[in-house]
Amino acid sequence: MFVRSGRFRLYAAVAAGSFRRFATYRIATMAGVFTNTVFGVILTYTYIALWDEKPGLGGYDQAQALTYVWLGQALLTTVAVMGGGFEDELMRRIRTGDIAIDLYRPADLQAWWLAGDLGRALFQLLARGVAPMLFGAFVFQLALPGDVLTWLAAALAVLLGVVVSFALRFLVALSAFWLLDGTGVAQIAWLASTFFSGMLLPLNVFPGALGEIARALPWSALIQVPADVLLGERSGAELPATFAFQAGWAVALLAAGRLLQAVATRRVVVQGG
Repeated sequence: MFVRSGRFRLYAAVAAGSFRRFATYRIATMAGVFTNTVFGVILTYTYIALWDEKPGLGGYDQAQALTYVWLGQALLTTVAVMGGGFEDELMRRIRTGDIAIDLYRPADLQAWWLAGDLGRALFQLLARGVAPMLFGAFVFQLALPGDVLTWLAAALAVLLGVVVSFALRFLVALSAFWLLDGTGVAQIAWLASTFFSGMLLPLNVFPGALGEIARALPWSALIQVPADVLLGERSGAELPATFAFQAGWAVALLAAGRLLQAVATRRVVVQGG
């Protein structure tokens, strides 16, 4: 029990340290809020024109579609759709060989980086997510829920989305153990995340088999699923299945990451020996 308590405090300290680290970049944060807000306005008027032409597209009315836009801007950096989290630093440590020090520490590599990414995500949500969302709600007519339970369910969906995002990016970072440079893999993952997360358009808009496949992939857990929960498209009896979908992908991807981590650790030990 004492060991578990000590590990929890360790990873909590890592998360808190990551939060403080990102909080030091105040100018970059303000620039990010401004950028997210500007792109939110551009996307809003694009969506208004699109939904004027095709009302009810994807099962959303216009207010829901605009809410989707501003939630997407709030979650863009929170779930690191376009990267920018820990993965670049981890790949750099793998290339330089500093990863050997990390592997010999009395802390789990995956849990260490997950804790740090959770701290980053919390800061990005509070600092870069809330302000654009409030601006969108003040200037445009959004379909925001009025009950606390829906907001809590959406918060859980966002948390699970962050974990899925971390698990995907952890796999990308570990590819640097076998490649001279993981930049190519990171760019492919960035394109897949941008397209299949619902950042560009709601996945409900995608036709036929493409839409079904896109909604079944792990990237849909990043933006599409939290948006549907907040908008009430997934509620009541559907919520357990929704959370199970996200949690299932999180567990599967984290397990794959642990397997690759074990293989990579064995390789480092053999080469070091």
